[in-house]
Amino acid sequence: MATTDIDKLLLRPTPFGSESGALAVGEFDPGTDTREFLTETCKVLVVGAGGLGCEVLKDLALSGFRDVEVIDMDTIDVSNLNRQFLFRAKDVGRPKAEVAAEFIRERVPACNVIAHVGKVQDKDADFYSRFNVVCSGLDNVEARRWLNAMLVGLAEVDDEGNVIDPSQIIPMVDGGTEGFRGQARVIIPRFTSCFECSLDSFPPQRTYPLCTIAETPRLPEHCISYAQLVEWPKTNSRAIDTDSPDDMKWLFDVAAKRASKFNIEGVTYMKTMGVVKNIIPAVASTNAVVSAMCVNEVFKLMSLSSQTLNTYHMYMGSTGIYSHTFCYGKKSDCPVCSSCVRTVTCSTTKTLGELVSDLTEEPLKLKAPSLATADATLYLRKPKSLEAATRPNLDKPLSSLVANNAEITVTDPVFPGDVALTLRVCFAPNGAA
Repeated sequence: MATTDIDKLLLRPTPFGSESGALAVGEFDPGTDTREFLTETCKVLVVGAGGLGCEVLKDLALSGFRDVEVIDMDTIDVSNLNRQFLFRAKDVGRPKAEVAAEFIRERVPACNVIAHVGKVQDKDADFYSRFNVVCSGLDNVEARRWLNAMLVGLAEVDDEGNVIDPSQIIPMVDGGTEGFRGQARVIIPRFTSCFECSLDSFPPQRTYPLCTIAETPRLPEHCISYAQLVEWPKTNSRAIDTDSPDDMKWLFDVAAKRASKFNIEGVTYMKTMGVVKNIIPAVASTNAVVSAMCVNEVFKLMSLSSQTLNTYHMYMGSTGIYSHTFCYGKKSDCPVCSSCVRTVTCSTTKTLGELVSDLTEEPLKLKAPSLATADATLYLRKPKSLEAATRPNLDKPLSSLVANNAEITVTDPVFPGDVALTLRVCFAPNGAA
């Protein structure tokens, strides 16, 4: 059998194995067993089959991985064809995951790719526990938070913080791109910082004052937001389907008319999609660079043949080619990977509703929190009957619902069902906040 480049990496000893790096995850053992594990046994899950996911699938197949699964909820739009090279015009309207899997299987027959169409939240812990490594190419922060919490939750710990079953430590390599910039990071659940630890580094989503949108629009974004937030609810009883070309065309037409009325230039169909879906223009070359970084880390993690990234790699190509790596530290009060109880100090007059509102802001950025104590349910979002029954509690002072130093369990859709945040409520003396 001819020697391949992969054989040169896996069959020969090296002084730069994983054990020699700052983030050592094992000891490299060169030989056929390592090669067979990588090519025959190792199961890789790719999350996302868009611009980054297409590149990742291609790189995995050409790097010797043979057991790959991919999950994505989106369908192919004509605007994807300029950079998501696994798709063709005939594929428009079909699920990305299915088409991507078919393309890889046809081009690299030895690589078996199985497609799953749906949200990452649709799969349970049994699904994710089957994989040796997860490579994420998502552009959705909420989905990345959920996936991160799921993988960290699989690595259960004892009372001393030690992982009970090391086989349930499933590394995640997370990649992302934004124009000419990109990043790749390695997350080893319970050992390195997790995605939630770095949530503060994400800029808030840009919004515009409603008074400006309605009365004094000056930018194309103002016109598009007006069509989305003001005109759409007037004429439609359902939510906007951001994946529907008809809905996007309707918004574009309304925004274009408003822009013409106020002599504003720059409203295009692509900008309409960008504002409504919070899309940042994608650059094919950035996707290629970042996917190579991600798959390189997957290869090193699974083979132990080289030093693992510790833990964050940034690429900036807007003014040249520049990149650097650094270790992203764990957050001591991270609600996902830390077991600590977060203390909240508030006045005795603060209502439960105000606490719920605070939880949706910095630093936690929860989406729709539900709260309970060991003795009582404070507020539940679902089912509707319990939401209605607990809704009056939102207007009550927190001090009338719980005792000082009481612990409140908070659940939220951004976390899997068995992941919860614990708050200890301390009431400030003399009613001070």
